[in-house]
Amino acid sequence: MNKMLPLMQREWLQHRFGWMLMVVVPLAIALLLLSFGQLAIGPDTAEKVGDRLPPLLAIAAIAGSGAAIFLIAGVSSLIIIAGVARRDHGDRSIEFWLSLPTTHSASLAAPLIVHLLLVPALALLAGLAGGLLVSLVLVTRVVGVGAWFTLPWGDLLPAVLAIAARLMAGLPLAVLWLSPLILLVVLVSAWFRRWAWVIIGAGLGLGGHLLDRVFGQPLLSEVTLGLIRQAGKALVNAGERIQVGPNEGTEVLRQLPGWALHDFGLALRELPSPLLAGGLLFAAGCFALFVAWRQRGAGAAG
Repeated sequence: MNKMLPLMQREWLQHRFGWMLMVVVPLAIALLLLSFGQLAIGPDTAEKVGDRLPPLLAIAAIAGSGAAIFLIAGVSSLIIIAGVARRDHGDRSIEFWLSLPTTHSASLAAPLIVHLLLVPALALLAGLAGGLLVSLVLVTRVVGVGAWFTLPWGDLLPAVLAIAARLMAGLPLAVLWLSPLILLVVLVSAWFRRWAWVIIGAGLGLGGHLLDRVFGQPLLSEVTLGLIRQAGKALVNAGERIQVGPNEGTEVLRQLPGWALHDFGLALRELPSPLLAGGLLFAAGCFALFVAWRQRGAGAAG
């Protein structure tokens, strides 16, 4: 861990400005649009929703902000990780990093942990915190500022935190499911540089299609789509629909923590799978080849 922390700190020093923009810019745009844009709730909708309108607006703003920042962070992290193998080759700083007294596996694992786990999780929390301000502006514009302060925060905040906890608990599971694809991209990028996406696209996309159409063997496409599908189910809605019943208002909010716990249990139930076992073996092989590539001097620092 003493060797991992400096490597993780390096990621913070290198990407902190981009991470700040990733959180601040979307929230600032949302606040500007809500503050100066035109908002209208139809009278029929307002009458139908009634007193539930302010809580619904608030939870939509908070959960929507958190989910949006979480998604942006996840996509940006995948893009960064795809190029992590060759990021120090342009200025030959790879020679400095190879000289440090750290293991090759730690040097490669640190950016994976930071970008795939820590960044999306912290981005979700930052998005939820910013969502409180977004909800204040939204509720104030539609109903009035007094309605925001009289919201049922005792029910609303536990519901939002339950959703956040569900996403954060499902994040490592989603990374496990996607690890074969992620590490394959990282490894191919190390070997073939800019040609990696062409090779991956041709191999998984075109190759899977040809195997299915020409040879009647859809295994490659099924495995790829299966891993992506299971990763999505690991984050939310693991396969069964939770019935909330005819309850209205805060009763639905009170059921969300139970739903989140139940849904996470469904995600855990999906783990004992030959698809995941095979995928993790493949991912371990990719990581071992990645370590071997770095041990040889990261492609002779070329």
